[in-house]
Amino acid sequence: MIGILIVAHGTLGESLIHCASHVMGSRPPNLMQLGVTVHDDPATILPQALELVNQLDSGDGVLIFSDIYGATPCNIICRLLNPGKVEGIAGVNLPMLVRALTYRDEPLAKLTEKALSGGHEGIINVTMEACNVATRD
Repeated sequence: MIGILIVAHGTLGESLIHCASHVMGSRPPNLMQLGVTVHDDPATILPQALELVNQLDSGDGVLIFSDIYGATPCNIICRLLNPGKVEGIAGVNLPMLVRALTYRDEPLAKLTEKALSGGHEGIINVTMEACNVATRD
């Protein structure tokens, strides 16, 4: 099973895990988060993030999410990447996380594709037509 780590600002990562756990019925295993605050020194956070990656990697790899590309959490992820073993995605949202949790027994490259598609497809202009489709039985 691929481990999943969220490195994000403040409590966003834990909030996403809480919401994903609600959607999935229980807290998924091998899922952790690391919150970065304005007071954190990236040099201090990096060893903590590396330790979490090592804890999550059961041999199948780790997918790391961050909230915003170019911000401190994403910059930390950039230092943890190991192609084929540790992959990263910026712009995490709930549909992306749920999709990743659903396909985490797939190979890491496939899981990364699934997570990206979940994020893209989860962004929808909620029009009356979209509501009618969503509520149609």
